Amino acid sequence: MNVSRNMANKDQKSLIERFLLILGILFFLMYFVLGIAIIFWQNMPIDMPQSYRVAFGLLLIVYSFFRFVRFFRKNQ
Repeated sequence: MNVSRNMANKDQKSLIERFLLILGILFFLMYFVLGIAIIFWQNMPIDMPQSYRVAFGLLLIVYSFFRFVRFFRKNQ
């Protein structure tokens, strides 16, 4: 009985860990959405050729997945 209670307490995250989890997910989504927006936004305020926009958008998307994988490997 005591072992199951300790396992349940171990699975619960502290307030700081929960905040960092939400922050990590938020930044993943931010980089991902920014990459998609740069690729598909036609009237972007920055004048860039389409090929550069696609390359920069893909770079942001790849970076967002890199952060996502690294973040969850660190938490395990």
